[in-house]
Amino acid sequence: MIEKRNIPISLPVTGLEEWEAIKEPLMSGWLTSGPKVRQFEQDFAKRHKVNHAIAVTSATTALHLALAALDIKEGDEVIVPAFTWVSTANVVLYQGAKVIFCDIDPATFNIDPVKLKNKISPKTKAIMIVHLFGLCADMDAIKEVSGDIPLIEDGACAAGAAYKGIPAGGLGDIGCFSFHPRKSITTGEGGMVTTNNDALGEKMGMLRNHGASISEEQRHHGPKPFILPDFNMMGYNYRMTDLQGAVGVVQLSKIDLFINERQKWADFYKKELAGIEWIKLPEISSDFKHGWQSFVTLIDEEKAPFSRNTIMEKLQEQGISTRPGTHAVHMLNFYAEKYDIQPDEFPGAKLANDASMAIPLHNRMTEEDYKYVVQTILSL
Repeated sequence: MIEKRNIPISLPVTGLEEWEAIKEPLMSGWLTSGPKVRQFEQDFAKRHKVNHAIAVTSATTALHLALAALDIKEGDEVIVPAFTWVSTANVVLYQGAKVIFCDIDPATFNIDPVKLKNKISPKTKAIMIVHLFGLCADMDAIKEVSGDIPLIEDGACAAGAAYKGIPAGGLGDIGCFSFHPRKSITTGEGGMVTTNNDALGEKMGMLRNHGASISEEQRHHGPKPFILPDFNMMGYNYRMTDLQGAVGVVQLSKIDLFINERQKWADFYKKELAGIEWIKLPEISSDFKHGWQSFVTLIDEEKAPFSRNTIMEKLQEQGISTRPGTHAVHMLNFYAEKYDIQPDEFPGAKLANDASMAIPLHNRMTEEDYKYVVQTILSL
């Protein structure tokens, strides 16, 4: 009889270093976006080999800034994978544009480049490329069909990931990241938007700060801090705080340690679970450096002893938290009704919605935890 354990689906690794880091902004009184955010941006840009990194409040606001910077508007179409978190689609509606869903390849959970080709129209003004669960999309195949249409990387799960040696965030025109606690590094809430385009970088920097021509820090340290900046565009308050930035600097310094550890245990899962015919495990070619935000499998219910949901329930009873990979956005009531979409219109996304299962993979797990997960699954 295996002794029961309690293993959450995810836990962030935070501690004394992060606690010490927030003392400086707390003591200095500079709590809003300032020097710590600027350092986090510089470090993130260096790590991801991009010219610009702009810290924001979430990946959702990063995606919104990307569309706003590209002047996406009513009458435009933006292609979005049908299997992703709902915010990837929501931000398109924020701009008054139309969401065009594209199916995914269940083998990778990423957008299917073959099906993408048929979704492009004269109204297509951007394509959202989601690097789901930390695996970059097949960017070469996507670029073969996308032409000069701007590519926005939804890399919410993909900090530290890479495709053919190029880090996520620099593979398209704009990259967007999340620092939610379920991601490999966290600032609680928070996000980052990246680009190698100087004009887009400058514009997004202004848009995240109400459209101001200079930042609060620049004005404060400038020769005339008492003169308010000019506002040449309508923007938003999407600024990250220096408390978050201070935590982000510490977390980013550990990102490769975190990912390498997750890679080790992902390999363990793949080795130990390889003999189960009803679980399809992630398959990664050498072109990809996986970020391993999640370890997501597909359950073959025709071969499995139980349905996916029953398997998840039985694992929960043994203290092992699982989750569906994410949801098929076209199957959510809001989008199904808005666009009159049937679930079977995107079969790959529907399969992933109904059969995907993430098992625990994070940096607070022990060797005994991983062995317990494997032994429990083998005993089903």
